[in-house]
Amino acid sequence: MLRRFAELVDHGFTTFDCADIYTGTEELLGEFRDSLSDADTIQVHTKFVPNKDSLAELNNKKIASAIDESLRKLRVETLDLVQFHWWDYDVPGVDRLYDRLLHAQSIGKIRLLGVTNFNTGALKNLLSQDASLVSMQAQYSLIDRRPERQMMECCSTANVSLLPYGVLAGGFLTDKYRACSAASASNRSLQKYRLMIDETGGWDLLQRLLDVLASIATKHEAGIDAIAAKWVLEQPAVAAIILGIGSRSRAESNLAMASLALDDEDRRRIADCLAKQAIPSGEPYDLERDASSVHSRIIRRNLQEGSAA
Repeated sequence: MLRRFAELVDHGFTTFDCADIYTGTEELLGEFRDSLSDADTIQVHTKFVPNKDSLAELNNKKIASAIDESLRKLRVETLDLVQFHWWDYDVPGVDRLYDRLLHAQSIGKIRLLGVTNFNTGALKNLLSQDASLVSMQAQYSLIDRRPERQMMECCSTANVSLLPYGVLAGGFLTDKYRACSAASASNRSLQKYRLMIDETGGWDLLQRLLDVLASIATKHEAGIDAIAAKWVLEQPAVAAIILGIGSRSRAESNLAMASLALDDEDRRRIADCLAKQAIPSGEPYDLERDASSVHSRIIRRNLQEGSAA
């Protein structure tokens, strides 16, 4: 894994995304940083995701402890970017969490602050409290275009960078799933993206989209994944996209993707295809927050150490 990190850096990719709830990732990136001759070569975006069941119990001491733990694991004195999440807007405390993170920023423990999986209304509420947020991480792809409703305009107006994840829809937006029968989901990650495909209109519409992407990919001597990712990267307010490390090095393919240039005809063909698809309902992460939604039932909400769920 450290070798794949190094290959990415050698190819010019120097920002890594992790979280306190991704087991072992902060420690691994901390080890990688220490292996570099210049640790400032890279920057690491981490997250603070408290357990849903203990939101009401989140106090100043626990917030400070969580920040110190990320500092320890990443082996730094200042966290480059902390993106925080709040599971339930009906539970008070998100304003206090933001205030305490702003305090940690003021004393040098955090450089920049962002949020992850907030909807537009909640993001606006935080910005009205303090406009220091620099980023919003949300699921966004040719399958899940919920950020287009309000989030993009809000981010553009407030100078907040949109950092999309899931840009390949868990792999469904790749050559692997073209010209094949409807696939079942073998894990939670695939299941959540498979549900989004159903929200857009189903497997047949996905196949039509993949056919269009494949044609464009052939023209550019690229893969479907490169076209799908580049489309997201070109959208308003999007500053960068988040891609997985994978089981083998993607440094060269990522570099080729970065240099890929879609033309107006490519964009028109994709737009014509998207016009036939529905956009999943609601704002970013609203379906996942709705306890009555099938999207909500596959989400694990208590991922901090010591939690059973």
